Amino acid sequence: MRLVNGLTLLRNFFLPLTFIGISILATAQSVTTTASPGDDTLQTSPENSVSFIKITPRFKGSSIGTVPVQYIKQQPYISVPQMVKGGLAGAYVQETTGEPGTMANIFVHGIGAPLLSNRELHDQQVAVFIDGIPQIKNNPFIYDVQKYDFNPIGSATDVLALINQNNIKSIEVITDPVKLATLGPVASKGAIWITTVPAISKNVGININSYFGVVPAPKVTVTNAAYENDFRKPYYSLFGDNTRRLNYPAFLRDSTNVDYYGPTNWTDLYYKNVPIYSADAAVTAGTERATVRTFVSALKNANSADETSLSRYNAALSMNVSPYRWLSFSTKIDYTWLSRVRNKNVTDRLAEIRYIPDLTNPLTPNKDQYGAYLSAFDGALDNNVNKILNAHLGASIELNKFRYQGRIALNYGEEYRDAFWPTILNEGTNFVSNYFGANQRLNVSNAISYQFDFSDKNNLTLYAGQDFYKDDFKYNYAYAYNGPNDFIKINVVNYDRNAADYLATRGFIPYFFPSLMGTTLTSFNGNALWNLNEKLRAHLLIRRDGSSTMQLGYKWFTGFGGSLDWDLKKTLLDDNSIFSTFFLSGGWSRLGKTFSDDRFSSGPQYRVDLGWGNEPTLGSFNGIPGLSRPYSTGWVDYGIPWQYVDNANVGVGLGVLEDRLKLTLNAYSRDDKNGLIAMPVPEEYGYSNAYKTGLVVNNTGVDLFIDAIISSPQLHKVGWTINTNINYNQNQLKALPGGVNEVTLGSNKLIVGERIDQFWLFENIGSFNSASEIPVKDGVTFNYQGVPFQAGDARWRDVNGDNIINNEDKVLKGNYLPKISGGFGSGISYNAFSLDFQIYLALGRKVLNQYASGRLDFINTESANNINSVKEITYWEKKLDLTSYPTYNPWSDVVPYRLEQDMFLDDASFAKLRSVSLGFDLSKASGRMRSIFKNSSIYITGTNLATITKFKGDDPELTTYNGLYTGRALPLPRSVILGFKLAF
Repeated sequence: MRLVNGLTLLRNFFLPLTFIGISILATAQSVTTTASPGDDTLQTSPENSVSFIKITPRFKGSSIGTVPVQYIKQQPYISVPQMVKGGLAGAYVQETTGEPGTMANIFVHGIGAPLLSNRELHDQQVAVFIDGIPQIKNNPFIYDVQKYDFNPIGSATDVLALINQNNIKSIEVITDPVKLATLGPVASKGAIWITTVPAISKNVGININSYFGVVPAPKVTVTNAAYENDFRKPYYSLFGDNTRRLNYPAFLRDSTNVDYYGPTNWTDLYYKNVPIYSADAAVTAGTERATVRTFVSALKNANSADETSLSRYNAALSMNVSPYRWLSFSTKIDYTWLSRVRNKNVTDRLAEIRYIPDLTNPLTPNKDQYGAYLSAFDGALDNNVNKILNAHLGASIELNKFRYQGRIALNYGEEYRDAFWPTILNEGTNFVSNYFGANQRLNVSNAISYQFDFSDKNNLTLYAGQDFYKDDFKYNYAYAYNGPNDFIKINVVNYDRNAADYLATRGFIPYFFPSLMGTTLTSFNGNALWNLNEKLRAHLLIRRDGSSTMQLGYKWFTGFGGSLDWDLKKTLLDDNSIFSTFFLSGGWSRLGKTFSDDRFSSGPQYRVDLGWGNEPTLGSFNGIPGLSRPYSTGWVDYGIPWQYVDNANVGVGLGVLEDRLKLTLNAYSRDDKNGLIAMPVPEEYGYSNAYKTGLVVNNTGVDLFIDAIISSPQLHKVGWTINTNINYNQNQLKALPGGVNEVTLGSNKLIVGERIDQFWLFENIGSFNSASEIPVKDGVTFNYQGVPFQAGDARWRDVNGDNIINNEDKVLKGNYLPKISGGFGSGISYNAFSLDFQIYLALGRKVLNQYASGRLDFINTESANNINSVKEITYWEKKLDLTSYPTYNPWSDVVPYRLEQDMFLDDASFAKLRSVSLGFDLSKASGRMRSIFKNSSIYITGTNLATITKFKGDDPELTTYNGLYTGRALPLPRSVILGFKLAF
């Protein structure tokens, strides 16, 4: 039914657009032209951009440092982060779960601020441009009404899953300082530049692509209560007493209970072999003067765990028309519909409900009992839908040396989530929540340029441009408890204003949270590009940006920069037969950074901050609604200026043997300055913190790209190519607000001169096996914040030697972002056959093993009965060997298995064989097949095939954004697909 609905949606959207396109095409074809049949007279850039930042090919007509699109078109990737992952030096991708359609993170050249929460995580995300349009994402204010920082409200679907790789021409990362500054503040965290396949005459034809495959159920080691009982026995034998034994957990107490001690076959229902598929078609038609391209696709991606999946339907229409040689128009409309089937995790459900039931007994590992639990979801509801529209209309005029480009673009997204869980899942109380969110970005851009020729080999081009962005973010969110029964799943109200029960609830107890935010950004920029015979090029930029998120007196910011590019091959080595390419480049720019929250534009303010403890969303006191000072969210003062980033880089490019070996090496330094951060204030002020500027973070590193043709298929029967991209990045805190040297923010500590992604931990140096080993100094027993250590406790290093363990003894260790990341790929071809593989790696990173800490600290974890006490069904899966850790007293008041110690700091470096593809090129086959097919092939691909790592858990990638391994994430799916690509 879902497939039928999706195809109906494509039909209703696609057919009218096709009719319009054909009408325009027919009109354009009637224009008289003197162009020869081989000329393509369209003046509009395929990128449909007015920013003049097109990457210039440097190596024999091709660029280096792009994602190998020919490889990702044979993979079942569904989002931009998955396509970029391991393919671009400098771009690091975090996939925190294998659940299809969930949000992933992309950082370019590190992070410019510590990741203290999901809000800071949002502000460090790279900008993704599709055909020159920066894609809008949810504003982080969706986390403001969440009690737990696990998931945002709404569908929580990654909107970057909107594009099909078969509709992509190229993917590049933009790190050049001046090119980033040309894009403006939206690209202050870096930019991924995606160009779709354009509607131009050389692409005329029909393309059909499809694949079908399976995600097999993984092989896991399962356990039951007998395993858990054996695991806990040593602790009870060494440290247990009668009282502790009497409080032994109920689910472990009775060994005759077959629900827990019986068969462990829950995996039959949780892990299943599931199909995945994709099909798309493109038709490009027209002449050199007018071309139209239509693209439609349907896809289903799934994980073998928990019946999770993502369905996507997409339709796009693009047209380029040139009624005159000097005038051209381009337009594109792209619509995507996403539907996600979410997991049934207890943690995610309780986080949405905001209620913790009795967690004494976990889900049972018995298939029959677990199946009965799953049947309770038959009366539940959890619909998650996203709709995304990208549209633009552009015009280009080129008269001799004068050029104008203009564009109006719209990026609009809607998302819905309707959730209902019946009484059987919530201790006799049902729950319903409904979410509607909409994000809209309107962009109007204009640019003009004029080229001054001083001679045939010496010219200067001046550019002037204007950009306007209007962003609107809105959501309506409501949740309610205790409905009349499990059949009524929405809160129906009377909309008659004259009725006595107008908008009155009927049984439900609702809480309603509307929110709306609008921001604008206006920019003007000027560029000067001097070109001396393509040997020496200089680029100067100045821009002026104004943002509504800034305070009065600080509305505008001036950015500027410059770069120099020297072609040594053409200048000094023109007769050299070794180097076919040799160039040097360097640049520097300063670019302003806007705030994602408009609250900072207002200075001191009132907020909804009257809720109960741990309930930030309840805006009332004793039933009376009102506003208060922002005591829990932080004080905002006047005088907050722009944040900005200083980018600098120096690079070299080499090509030898007619560019059969290509290499680029870029060294960079990025300073994020004047950053805004919540600083602690004295408690008597009443505020949790105060926002202050002055944070400075530096990221320094190197990007390396290598492409090599070891053997050419044109010269030999066997072709062999390799591609490598490596990034080394080191971040450092340069300054804190107010000139302080260090600050403690929750469980994080920042020290000037240190990395900002380090863990703040105790150093574990063993254990106390007897009371005689516990030191006594000046009559005071070695203690943890006043609690004396006892036999069976962990021993932590007393850094300051005061015989007291407290925060003064914690040290900064490890880092959750890798120091080295990148990928390696290779392709081997023989006649019509090809074999390709891709390796992804992240080295020099650590993670904190929260899973091991929680399992070992079972006494405190279970007695707390909070969100971290939840035992998912995967509790009965052996993810790591817990016996490798020392045996401490889990009842100790010192809490020896606390997370913040280096005993749980694990090496999470890894290298993954991400994909292997075997293909057969039909256009190279013998006989009639060669004449029928052009650029057509069949292939088989396997993904996520092997991992090399020292990590103790199941997968070193499956950690939170700030480096915690919880063990709750769904595994990254391993898949095998069989597909074909046909071109006519």
